[in-house]
Amino acid sequence: MKSLTRRELCATLSAFTALGSIAGPARADDTAAKKSEAAQDDQNKEALLSTSHTFAFDQLPVTHLPNGGEMRKVISGTLATGEFVEVHETMLPAGQMPHPPHRHRNSEFLFIREGTLEYFNNGNPEPVGPGGVVFTASNVLHGLKNVGPTPAHYFVIALSRA
Repeated sequence: MKSLTRRELCATLSAFTALGSIAGPARADDTAAKKSEAAQDDQNKEALLSTSHTFAFDQLPVTHLPNGGEMRKVISGTLATGEFVEVHETMLPAGQMPHPPHRHRNSEFLFIREGTLEYFNNGNPEPVGPGGVVFTASNVLHGLKNVGPTPAHYFVIALSRA
């Protein structure tokens, strides 16, 4: 067996880290699956996303939310260029909000696939529908509500410095 150079070892460890952040836990009873969401987010921020992938929508892990919605996590981690990125898809039931208006350090893009939403931009309501895009700048008060009669589906891409 050939011994690895330090460079090859670092590249191999980075690849395993990236694969682990994408694959998630192997079994529902896996101890990693029992970590709190905050601890998992911290771990994901440390994951180096240095390889390319495709993601089948029907194979994304589904999280059932208290408001009756669903979230499908796509990817989360730090890019090789140093930025943190997190991508997920959300189904928001009619009349619901994912959470109260809030602020956070990262910037976000929302890509609306289906539904009629009201985006609260620093206290000002703005309508957005299918094909619409929302940009939320860092530390701006914002919120979202499904004001339509059907579930809304949208993708979120969050970006920040790692």
